[in-house]
Amino acid sequence: TVTIMCFLISVAIILYISYRLYQHFFPTPNIHPNGKYVLISGCDTGFGHQLAIELDKQGFNVLAGVLIPDNITLLQNKLSTKATVFRLDITKQEDIDAAFKLTNNKTKTLHALVNNAGIAAGLYIDWTPLEVMLAKHDSRVINICSVAGYLSMSNMSSYCTSKYALESFSDCLRREMSPWNLRVSIIEPGFMRTPIIQGNPKLL
Repeated sequence: TVTIMCFLISVAIILYISYRLYQHFFPTPNIHPNGKYVLISGCDTGFGHQLAIELDKQGFNVLAGVLIPDNITLLQNKLSTKATVFRLDITKQEDIDAAFKLTNNKTKTLHALVNNAGIAAGLYIDWTPLEVMLAKHDSRVINICSVAGYLSMSNMSSYCTSKYALESFSDCLRREMSPWNLRVSIIEPGFMRTPIIQGNPKLL
């Protein structure tokens, strides 16, 4: 038992040192926010709401889509004058078109698109013109997935199914966009106390 513990500790130390060396020799490049626009859907509450606030603080030009009209003013009051909050229902094509028009009027280069709105995030990206994102090679699409994308749970069949589908969609989109060097990433958060989780006592 002592030998196994020593072995595990040694492996952990080696991995930690290797990770720090990797960080030292291959540091993550800093992204300068000046002049960069980020479009985020699902900013009423939860991850999208906090992400809009954080990116705005960092200096990005945030385009925040919310579903409930009353939340436009509530969120706008928390952001700087550079940010734009607008209504966005990702299940309505006219809202998708309006979001594209708004973005195109603001900038010809969208630095990042964050699909965060509910379990349907990302469904319409393939139908939306991508010219506004292809002007530079550092643009990216970020889909907010979940650990439910690879971990199935009882009483959550629709949610887990949508996240599995979104991860597969993201992988397909990443391959399709590779000729233009458009990056596609996913984020897989665990259970956080967002309104979606708080609204389902069984998950707490």
